[in-house]
Amino acid sequence: MQKTYDPKDIEQRTYQRWESHGWFKPSGQGAPYSIVIPPPNVTGTLHMGHAFQHTLMDVLTRQHRMQGENTLWQPGTDHAGIATQMVVERQLNAEGVHRRDIGREAFVKRVWEWKAQSGDTISRQERRIGNSVDWTRDRFTMDEGLSEAVTNVFVRLYEDGLIYRGKRLVNWDPVLHTALSDLEVMSQEEQGSLWHFRYPIEGSGDTIYPVESNDQYLVVATTRPETMLGDTAVAVHPEDERYKHLVGKKIRLPLTGRLIPIVADDYVDPAFGSGCVKITPGHDFNDYQIGVRHSLPLINIFDANAALNDEVPEKYRGLDRFAARKQVVADLEALGLVEKIEPHKLQVPRGDRSNAVLEPWLTDQWYVRIAPLAEPAIKCVQDGRIRFVPENWSKTYYQWMENIQDWCISRQLWWGHQIPAWYDDQGNHYVAHTEEQAKQQARAKLGRDVTLKRDEDVLDTWFSSALWPFSTLGWPEQTPELKSLYPTSVLVTGFDIIFFWVARMIMMGLKFAGDVPFREVYITGLIRDENGDKMSKSKGNIIDPLDLIDGIDLESLVAKRTTGLMQPKDKDKIEKATRKQFPTGMPSYGADALRFTFCALATMGRDIRFDLGRIEGYRNFCNKLWNAARYVMMNLESAPPAAATGPVEYSVADRWIRSRLGATIEEVRARLAEYRFDLASQALYEFAWYEYCDWYLELSKPTLQSEQSSDAQKRGTRETLAVVLEAYLRLLHPLMPFITEEIWQSVAPMAGIKGETIMLQSYPTAAEFSRDVAAEGAITPIKAVILGARQIRGQLDIPQVREIAVAFQSPEATDEASIQASLDVVRGVGKIGELKLLPSDASLPPSATAIVDRRTISSPLAGLISDPQAELARLRKRRAGVEQNLKKEEAKFANPNFVANAKPEVVALGHERIAEFKRQIAQLDEQEKMVSRL
Repeated sequence: MQKTYDPKDIEQRTYQRWESHGWFKPSGQGAPYSIVIPPPNVTGTLHMGHAFQHTLMDVLTRQHRMQGENTLWQPGTDHAGIATQMVVERQLNAEGVHRRDIGREAFVKRVWEWKAQSGDTISRQERRIGNSVDWTRDRFTMDEGLSEAVTNVFVRLYEDGLIYRGKRLVNWDPVLHTALSDLEVMSQEEQGSLWHFRYPIEGSGDTIYPVESNDQYLVVATTRPETMLGDTAVAVHPEDERYKHLVGKKIRLPLTGRLIPIVADDYVDPAFGSGCVKITPGHDFNDYQIGVRHSLPLINIFDANAALNDEVPEKYRGLDRFAARKQVVADLEALGLVEKIEPHKLQVPRGDRSNAVLEPWLTDQWYVRIAPLAEPAIKCVQDGRIRFVPENWSKTYYQWMENIQDWCISRQLWWGHQIPAWYDDQGNHYVAHTEEQAKQQARAKLGRDVTLKRDEDVLDTWFSSALWPFSTLGWPEQTPELKSLYPTSVLVTGFDIIFFWVARMIMMGLKFAGDVPFREVYITGLIRDENGDKMSKSKGNIIDPLDLIDGIDLESLVAKRTTGLMQPKDKDKIEKATRKQFPTGMPSYGADALRFTFCALATMGRDIRFDLGRIEGYRNFCNKLWNAARYVMMNLESAPPAAATGPVEYSVADRWIRSRLGATIEEVRARLAEYRFDLASQALYEFAWYEYCDWYLELSKPTLQSEQSSDAQKRGTRETLAVVLEAYLRLLHPLMPFITEEIWQSVAPMAGIKGETIMLQSYPTAAEFSRDVAAEGAITPIKAVILGARQIRGQLDIPQVREIAVAFQSPEATDEASIQASLDVVRGVGKIGELKLLPSDASLPPSATAIVDRRTISSPLAGLISDPQAELARLRKRRAGVEQNLKKEEAKFANPNFVANAKPEVVALGHERIAEFKRQIAQLDEQEKMVSRL
């Protein structure tokens, strides 16, 4: 082993070795265990959310592989219709070419060329964090097999009456010219206006001038004045006494002259505004539902560019929606029909790719009739065939599924799965696997051969993703993998796509694969920054997980965070914050430290704050483990336990650490089974740091170094050092695969373990290290004496290497025998010259005292302090310094501005400092009393 731990030297060569040997493939033996990776976009790069979830999936995969199960972690990427098309369109635009200049076939070919050159970026990054996926089975949602599955599902759903074509409202992107799913809509609060317009009641004239009575008009409010040209009603609440008498009457819609009805609908909130709502069914989702209930006409006033079309008066035709907004307001003001205009904050829907303001738009689209698919998908969660973890997410799932709407699956793009539908010259459509089959359908319908044109739209990316658990296993072919590994074992994903992906996979799995797609759904929290804010490019707080692994200098980090901002004006603010937070850039922490941090943070909460202090602490943990392994190797190389012969005798410490490992194995296994990665990592950390390194390695030294130790005792300790470390490395391996592999290669032979890699060794069981209650009881007084001696030295600032005399008093009758049996160990590790075992009621000279686990450890002050007056002066000087620090901190809190304006974490830290200073003062006062007694 190298002298120092260097993840850069270990990680990439280790991964290449694993992959080249094919060790990620299913073994073909044992119980099945499979996970499908949520396919990241082919255009994307690995972000913190990916790295977090991939770490947890890899932990599960590695653990179950080590348990001898037939384990598959299925990799792959999503074709990401809109994102990928935008990337390639930008390349063409940079060359002065539009996609329509080269045509669909050439454009799609260009996209495939881009994928071949740049589409594997994220898979390289996945390797960097240690994903043990079976790369030989890597799939892409547009590859031939998955495309066949998509066509098959579409045709069968259509034949079953579950896919239809209809004119409905969609989220329309007027820049990309496509419908968007709700997940692709980015709503953000923006400052706008709320315009209040007067709508004349029929019979009162078209122009309303200020009058004392308002019975000539109704006042409606809108944030989108241009849409009033498409209004087809005004709604009031049926119980609103102000307007009951008007229901059934008509409004003369300003600027258009059209008569529209006044209708009563429970949707209206009588307490909001005037209690009257303009209804535009063609351009508002809620209004659409009201329009359906009241059989209102749908008027579409926009074209695909969100400019006004021929459905509006001639004056407004061809105007961009925002220009039309200004013109409509000006014209209504001229007519005296503007009651008032108020500043108003509102949620504006924007496309997550184009950033364009979206419009609800009436257009022909393909839909999945979802209710018949939703019913069995609800039932399979209710009857326990699928379990959500945490369980409360099932309520979210039910809520959405029980109020589910039909799914718009068509997108007006060129990149994606082209819809398998063809049209004749009369507009009839034919859905089939191939064009030839569609022609046969047309011939049967029309009695003649006709020329067909294929639908230009492609399917929503989520349609192919919904088939992912079974299409990746070869469906519709009944492959051996499909038969043995479906249903998959668990899906690890975020709460934000329960509706868009999880639910749809369940529906499609039940419909086409005949069973649920997974047995459990583990819902993770969302990774946020240390302040609890969502990580985003616009905030400048994104952390690239590879930068944490490999490190990055400050200038490169600043460039990465300030390039390609949606709001260039934020550049200076982001640069300043970055330079303040990372004055020297980010150091290299390595993949293992990052992975362990993710596991430690994986609570059952909704939000997870990523604290850089944690990853630094776990980098130190790697160093601690590395140094412990080097100590073990140095003590084993001259006498390897595996080659030792002769009797073996285990000390109390040997028996204790074996017992504690057994308890840790039991705890880790239990917590992983519950998806409590945080508690599993805590148990692993505490065993290695506090029990194995801090205690057992120290307790082993007297046995190995003392001439009085027998050969059998030394053999027992050497064997324990090796066996416990080797088993612990196997236990830790799923969370920290790289460092455990590197150390295991050296330690395993010493422990008599053969094998090429740790990842194919058996995962430890508690039965390998049975609990030893007697040893755990016997070690307690030994640790108490040693800790007590250390505390006494700390109280009096005595060097830890200095031997002191100690008296030990305990209420436990068995403690004396335990200490006597390990007296050399206690004195050697505790640096104790004389150790007296006294009755608990024995009187003591003036002594420094520590109480540990109800046991009293004391040391005569006369032997500790040679010059009491000098010691008193030192203590008083130190107390004065602490008191000064306390006054400074308390002065901050006496300032009301500090308390009002400081961040909560700063206030909390201040309170902690005050408490610590008071604790130090109390301790110094106690020391002064003791010294004064001399």
